[in-house]
Amino acid sequence: MARAKGKKHLDFDLPGSSKITGRKSTITGLFLTSITPCIEPSDAEIREALEVLGMKPGNCVCAYCGDPRTEWDHFRAIVKDRKPTGYITEIANLVPSCGKCNQSKGNKPWRKWIKSTARHSPANRNVVDLEQRIARLAAYEKWREPCKLNYEALLGDEHWKSHMSNLQSVLDLLSLAEKHAEICRQLLAQASPRLGL
Repeated sequence: MARAKGKKHLDFDLPGSSKITGRKSTITGLFLTSITPCIEPSDAEIREALEVLGMKPGNCVCAYCGDPRTEWDHFRAIVKDRKPTGYITEIANLVPSCGKCNQSKGNKPWRKWIKSTARHSPANRNVVDLEQRIARLAAYEKWREPCKLNYEALLGDEHWKSHMSNLQSVLDLLSLAEKHAEICRQLLAQASPRLGL
């Protein structure tokens, strides 16, 4: 028996189709993170960071939920609204994270996100020691003053405008490619009625 169009099956999720322009925020992020300074911490700085977060070396877990750590997340976003926030990649702006928390948090402020109903947020996943984790993250936030740069002022008008112009050129090309992809999708649907598009 055929299902009604648009009705989901309990055991099946169709992978979504992609749009080229759906990668605009990824490309923008890459353009801005590619020029963001990255300062490697010393072993002592890593130990101190873990201590502030209530962890010991060799037992580093996600600071947000306690799951196994898979990466270090930018505690304060380095890109927001298609512009650099000024924060850089350094130990004062990084916390151990699991992939679920890092993806869920995105560039949102950690205090707002951690208690939100966002998919995979610690509150939404009923993390039992959430208040204790929030207290440790608040202590971490005060632990060390993060570096914050004014990219435009430091790079100068010529370099800043050139970099942003390059970004806009790539984004414009993505939009043009998406228009062509739509034409291709329509031609494929017309050429193959079996697709039912």
